[in-house]
Amino acid sequence: MSATDSHPPQFPTADEVAQAKEAGRQLARLLPEDQRPLRLVTANNQHEMISIPPGAVRLFLDVLTQLGQGRAVTVLPKKAELTTQEAADYLNVSRPYVVKLIETGKLPARNVGTRRRIAFQDLVQFDEEDRKRRRSALDEIGQLDQDLGI
Repeated sequence: MSATDSHPPQFPTADEVAQAKEAGRQLARLLPEDQRPLRLVTANNQHEMISIPPGAVRLFLDVLTQLGQGRAVTVLPKKAELTTQEAADYLNVSRPYVVKLIETGKLPARNVGTRRRIAFQDLVQFDEEDRKRRRSALDEIGQLDQDLGI
């Protein structure tokens, strides 16, 4: 699914959360220690075997973990591009703020006609760097509070 085809997040029901937790526990137990694919055998009379690469198994385990915590999950290809509204939703900020970040050069984007598109990788990198800056500023404020005895 491309970012532009995305639907509103579907949060799991309580029953789905419980099922995801149990399935995640079972899958984690079956995860091979080495890089061999996981082999599953279907339960029908044909006994088909499915070989699943380790990266896909880990991804599925991550999805089950998130669902088991009651979170909605969206899978995007690594080279996905987002609209300014989708980027704003990801950062939990307003769309005009994202536009301002782009216009000031703090967030890379490209124009597609009159629309802006943000590479998902760039958005994640911006978010990580922004979190580090904010954490550092909070640590600095905390240190000042200690120094001043507040």
